[in-house]
Amino acid sequence: MANRPATGNPQLSRRTKSLLVLGAVVLVVLVGLARLVDVYVDFAWFGEVGYRDVFTTVLATRVIQSVVAAVFMGGLIALNLYIAYRTRPVFVPVAGPEDPVARYRTVVLSHLRLFAICIPVLVAVIAALSAQADWQTTQLFLHQTPFNIADPVFGHDIGFYVFALPFWRAVLSWLFVGIGVSFVAALVAHYIFGGIRLAGRNGSLATAARAHLAVLAGTFVLLKAVAYFLDRYELLFSDRKASIGGANFYGASYTDLNAAMPAKLILLLIAVICAAAFFAAVFLRNLQIPAIALALLVLSSVLVGAAWPAVLEQFSVRPNANQREALSIERNIQATRQAFGITDQTVTREPYAGTTDQSAAAVQQAIATDTATVPNIRLLDPNRLSRTFTQLEQRRNFYGFPATLDVDRYTVNNQTQDYVVAAREIDPDNLVGNQQDWINRHLVYTHGNGFVAAPANTVNAPLDSNGGQGGYPQFQVSDVDTPGPFGLTQPRIYFGELVNGPDDYAIVGADAGTPPREYDTDSRQFTYDGPGGVSLANPITRLAFFAYYGFERNILFNSSIGDNSRIMYNRDPLTRVQKVAPWLELDNDVYPAVVDGSIKYIVDGYTTLPRYPYSQQVPLGDATRDSVNNATLSPEVAGYMRNSVKATVDAYTGQVDLYENDPTDPVLQTWEKAFPGVIKPAAEVPPALRAHYRYPEGIFKVQRDLLTRYHVSDPGEFYSTVSFWDVPSDPTSDAAAAAGDPQPPYYLLADDPKRGSANIPQFQLTTALVSLRREFLSAYLSVSSDPGTYGQMTLLQLPADTQTRGPQQVQTQFLSSPQVSSELNLLRQQGTQVLYGNLLTLPVAGGLLYVEPVYIERSNQESSFPQLSRVLVSFGGRIGYAPTLPEALTQVFGSSGTATTTPGQSQTPAAGQTPTQAQTPAAGQAPAAGAAPAAGSSAAVTAAVNSMNSALDRLRTAQQQGDFAGIGQAQQDLANAINQYRAATGGTPG
Repeated sequence: MANRPATGNPQLSRRTKSLLVLGAVVLVVLVGLARLVDVYVDFAWFGEVGYRDVFTTVLATRVIQSVVAAVFMGGLIALNLYIAYRTRPVFVPVAGPEDPVARYRTVVLSHLRLFAICIPVLVAVIAALSAQADWQTTQLFLHQTPFNIADPVFGHDIGFYVFALPFWRAVLSWLFVGIGVSFVAALVAHYIFGGIRLAGRNGSLATAARAHLAVLAGTFVLLKAVAYFLDRYELLFSDRKASIGGANFYGASYTDLNAAMPAKLILLLIAVICAAAFFAAVFLRNLQIPAIALALLVLSSVLVGAAWPAVLEQFSVRPNANQREALSIERNIQATRQAFGITDQTVTREPYAGTTDQSAAAVQQAIATDTATVPNIRLLDPNRLSRTFTQLEQRRNFYGFPATLDVDRYTVNNQTQDYVVAAREIDPDNLVGNQQDWINRHLVYTHGNGFVAAPANTVNAPLDSNGGQGGYPQFQVSDVDTPGPFGLTQPRIYFGELVNGPDDYAIVGADAGTPPREYDTDSRQFTYDGPGGVSLANPITRLAFFAYYGFERNILFNSSIGDNSRIMYNRDPLTRVQKVAPWLELDNDVYPAVVDGSIKYIVDGYTTLPRYPYSQQVPLGDATRDSVNNATLSPEVAGYMRNSVKATVDAYTGQVDLYENDPTDPVLQTWEKAFPGVIKPAAEVPPALRAHYRYPEGIFKVQRDLLTRYHVSDPGEFYSTVSFWDVPSDPTSDAAAAAGDPQPPYYLLADDPKRGSANIPQFQLTTALVSLRREFLSAYLSVSSDPGTYGQMTLLQLPADTQTRGPQQVQTQFLSSPQVSSELNLLRQQGTQVLYGNLLTLPVAGGLLYVEPVYIERSNQESSFPQLSRVLVSFGGRIGYAPTLPEALTQVFGSSGTATTTPGQSQTPAAGQTPTQAQTPAAGQAPAAGAAPAAGSSAAVTAAVNSMNSALDRLRTAQQQGDFAGIGQAQQDLANAINQYRAATGGTPG
């Protein structure tokens, strides 16, 4: 029966059609306007910071990719639908009056132009939206830079694998999708137009439909052959699990090289034969040949591509893994060191005893003459003192400090020392009551005020003096009222870490003659006169921001906003740098520094690659997680990492500057080609800025995690894991120790750990490393932040046959000391919370000196804040515990005169200078319980020490028995014994 149009199709009324069209137009206009407003606001922001080329380059790349993908996918679908339509049968039998295919065919033919346009356009739109996101792969491909390092298997430059291969894989994926969707579209079209019929016993397939589908299927299989060819290179990123002690082995393994790689070539040839069989079906009516070829390809992929490598792995490799994988492990070690910058050119390995066999007098002399490490021992923990800074230096409720403070170094009066620093920023979350009104929030409370620092190696006084007001930082403040010691000339902070919300915008500036309205101090207001922010003089700009901020009418109608007003948004330094350089991985540990009179936030930027041939792949979030931070980097996986860029954000103007930090990095060079002029050369870094460079924690944590394994060079030793290390868990937090959270690295101003040091202080980032699943110290890793030696690492390796206490064991020793545990228990019973500061590990006098500050604060009080109570010291198994560091060191080393700083003094020497030795700590400080009296002590001193030990024993027994009378008597006896000790050593009885 001839084809007949079906009847009874539902028809929409003209009114319904008009309403649907109107609704669609309104929806498109609203979505389009919202997107247009976003683009306009971004365009204005990039113009403000002077990086509009970044905006246009990214936008152009996305638009071009979207257009190419849309044209390719839409055009390919349209072409295949056209072929299916043009080759349709002239007469198509109808199965009956209710044949559903006939009804669909009638609908399609009656609205042919609509379907011919809408289907390709819909596919094109989806393709365009999908393609615009991955603009970085295209830019890396277009501007690729060679590494001048060849891979060990094919001999290609590494640049091919990290720049070109991802692009070609992306292109191949789009071709697969295009051909696959075209095949489905052609199959449906031929079925609707009658080229494919399922009626009858076997159905039928028209010659034109068979040829069309065969060509598409053959092309798909031919693309699969190309994929097999590229898969050979992908094996260099293999994560196949090899028997190397449970560690992930990245790179081509023995099985990959000897089974998987030949299998890829075999499958490639079979795929080409299979494709030829499909193409032959264009001329042959028999489909058995392509079907057999396809079955052969599937069977081969199972047997050759999967089964054979599995058999080889199971029965040949694993029983002899230490031998089979030796070459691959060696390549993995070399590539990982190259990819993460931990080669012998950057890491200096030094043997270190960790314990000293010198005489007591020699150790005392070494400590007394140390002018680089001991005088600069840091007592202020930046992770503990945010609330102390807030309570003592916040000034007003709407100011605030970050939860974690920072450590930096400054030279004042020709003396360099490290400081705990913070900027006093505006914190919109702290506004209360009427302060939260729109005018106050956005027009009045617009900026912070000042830079607060405290010498890290001292406090104002011991806790026991000054009526309990000791143990606090010695603040040095620079704000609008106080110049301070750092040369700060512009203390106002409009951009900072605490203004990071989408609604934390400020509108500043005013027309001439308008009274100042921005809060500056209690006695005066201020009008912003800098270049930061986007001008609101243009009515269109004001209208755009009115819409952008949820139709905020005040932006349009507030009379305080004039032609000289400017709106500041994206005020968080991380956000500003990320928008300017979206291809950088940023370290979220931002820190402020006073540079040439201005406060600048310094942001570390990393160039990363997800993969690097044979290199270990590191989840950055996991590697940078410790007891203080959930993570300082994103959860992305990286196989290559460099600290290639240093960025700054001016706290007053918001200006963003990016500087080269590793000009030799090929990835950085590639991005510099893509965005010329965005990154300034390293030679243009101001010396005042370079003096505040810190080696960032993010990459250091990644490198230390890798060095726990990749310090091993021998493949057999690497396989056995016998020499692997661990990052110690943080012993100063019970929760962190229980969870196994790593101890964070610490910034220190200390002696260069290399042998032959000239007692010159070096600002460095340090960490301790312990044995695998053990707590004994195995190594000490340090990296310099000084301009001349920036990035140079020193790895002090302790002898493998010794057992030197690690951080956890030293902390246990501290808390097991009778004097320490007794006093801390008494403090806790009195409603006082004890907080342990950072446990520092310091190589001095041939051994290892551990120093830990102990803070106290009132429990369960929101207004409480930590203050330094005691200092714990350990060296060679001897413990010191005293209100000051000099006294604690005297307990350990004897009263030989240590070059330390007493509370209230700053004795740090300038680099290259020999300082005047600080005051010798007052004699008479009681030694730790169980410690031997100092050398040369009299019988009276010995008797006093014995009396103290006896009193402490009675105090502990009385506490255990709940004997309050005994506790009081023991405390009195202890006080009397301490006075006897002070009298015997020439001190003043307390």
